[in-house]
Amino acid sequence: MARMLKKALTGIFNETEIQLLYGGFDVVGNIAVIKIPDSLMTKKRIIATTLLDKIKPVTTVLMQSTPVSGDFRTRHLELIGGEDKTTTEYREHGCIFKVDLATAYFSPRLSTERQRIAELVQPGETVVNLFAGVGAFSIIIAKKVPETRIYSVDINPEANQQAIENIRVNKVNKNVIPILGDARNVVSQIEEKAERVLMPLPEKAVEYLDTAIKLLKTPYGVVHYYTHTYASRRENVFEDPTKEIKKNILKNRYSIVSKRIVREVGPRWYQVVLDLKIST
Repeated sequence: MARMLKKALTGIFNETEIQLLYGGFDVVGNIAVIKIPDSLMTKKRIIATTLLDKIKPVTTVLMQSTPVSGDFRTRHLELIGGEDKTTTEYREHGCIFKVDLATAYFSPRLSTERQRIAELVQPGETVVNLFAGVGAFSIIIAKKVPETRIYSVDINPEANQQAIENIRVNKVNKNVIPILGDARNVVSQIEEKAERVLMPLPEKAVEYLDTAIKLLKTPYGVVHYYTHTYASRRENVFEDPTKEIKKNILKNRYSIVSKRIVREVGPRWYQVVLDLKIST
């Protein structure tokens, strides 16, 4: 997407301005979400018009003007071109997701990771998704492996409502159970222990690691642990996450089954996942 935007603006922006553009943007359904550096803010309408003209099926361009923050993981989005809306319909891996980008966080950049996790799940498993958002991980698992039960937890009431609708639209009501609430406080609502727990909230996963472990079946289970990390050299990217795990898993034996970089989130900043096999 970054190359596409820079190519589209060649001849409109000078070389210096092209280099100032951020490295990418998201297209969710027919909405593009873009970040614009302060030095190019006076040209945001030109950028929006170019996106609308060059990238199909985009009909709305929103500028993200604040970071994703707070317990509900929301951000401020400003309309800079096209239709005035924040809701859209997004398709991924044969599933349909109705999303309001102003009230619930969603990233199409996790598509490969969602597919990877779904391919790891075995028929008959119970899965708990502690930070489910609009239900993307949960629903994709349910579609790929119908013989599963997935508890889909989120604290954001708007995201939970969108998840409920997405569960209905994708006809996985029988095996995806949406739960509204803080992950620590809803353990009692989960009727069975899980073979697998997902923690796709890098900013807070370490705070909930003890909760994830409590949800696992004996004698062991798998936790997919996501975190953000800084590394001056790419080959050292897993050093701090590995130390973080060692520091916070004290009462259980564990092994790191696999680890991978999910995506780059900034200069030398990465979102990574460690797949942990934990004895309970």
